[in-house]
Amino acid sequence: MGAAVFVRAPGRVNLIGEHTDYNEGFVLPCAIDFATYVAAQSRPDGRIVATALDINNTTISFQIERGYQCDPSAPWSNYVRAVTQVLVDRGHAIHGASLAITGDIPQGSGLSSSASLCVAITKALDYLFTLQLSALEIAQIAQVAENEYVGCHCGIMDQVASVMGLESKAVLLDCRSLSVTPIQIPSEIGIAIVHSGITRGLVGTEYNMRRSSCVRASLTMGVSTLRDASLSQLNAYKAKLDECAYKCARHVITENSRVLAFVDALKIDARSELAKIMKASHNSMRDDFEITTPAIDLLVELIQIALGPECGVRMTGGGFGGCVVAFGDKTTLINQIPNVLSEYQRHTQLRPNLYLCTPQAGASLLDTARVAI
Repeated sequence: MGAAVFVRAPGRVNLIGEHTDYNEGFVLPCAIDFATYVAAQSRPDGRIVATALDINNTTISFQIERGYQCDPSAPWSNYVRAVTQVLVDRGHAIHGASLAITGDIPQGSGLSSSASLCVAITKALDYLFTLQLSALEIAQIAQVAENEYVGCHCGIMDQVASVMGLESKAVLLDCRSLSVTPIQIPSEIGIAIVHSGITRGLVGTEYNMRRSSCVRASLTMGVSTLRDASLSQLNAYKAKLDECAYKCARHVITENSRVLAFVDALKIDARSELAKIMKASHNSMRDDFEITTPAIDLLVELIQIALGPECGVRMTGGGFGGCVVAFGDKTTLINQIPNVLSEYQRHTQLRPNLYLCTPQAGASLLDTARVAI
């Protein structure tokens, strides 16, 4: 056995820019305090042996040369299998490894636990076999693993945020050029994430249906992606589009504009403007993209009333459950949000969870002194 490596890959919260990433638009995520951790050690037998420490130490094993084989009995293992296969597809020599996986990202929360897992595995194998992958390559490999093997056609936002996150900053990602611009978050502004109590999964849900609607709209308008479409252009083609494609496109086009407006407002710390933009984003996800739920809408409404006009709140993530994110004065978030959670629970019989987060650095190599695999 070779020397062990130990890596951390954070989850992310998206401040604004929902479902714009796979349309080559703009997003503004930041890496957060919750993460996936992978300890890895090389082995000479061409096998990957992975243990999920948080799932009763469940262990799976497969021979790399046999190629990707989905395991419905252990869905988490498909991410390990997928990343391994993408590395093989790209010509990287992976000789076998033992992996121990753990983490504290709430599952089904919309905080990118799957992207974090893929990034952590990729980075661990990168270090273990000296593959010398760039940060962008790690993000792309993690994305392809989900797209081509696991079956979720996600964009690249989650992976980039997990790899390239920066302490105290959000990252403005242009999903066409893949350029990243750090955006400073004022020290007195906090980020609160509230899990709605509704767990969701993206694979096999309406997520892929929404993405197909965006493709139909762009093809009808004759543009490569919705990044190239304007609202006036969309309206000119309205009669040729089915209602779902039209409304999905309207959300994406207007959401791209909101991301850039949010960045401009953040640079001058215009709190009330930030709150208005976040409200418009949530309303668009509710009315056009139709990915919120009544419980999520209620949670956003209750938090917004408690926080007042200087703080913003919206659903974050792929939709159909998961979390909402609140953005504003730290003290206000800490003092006011807990007061509304019991009311939300009384109305919905759902148990919410509050997480106060700060922007974190992206995936990194950690001390291996105490690692035992």
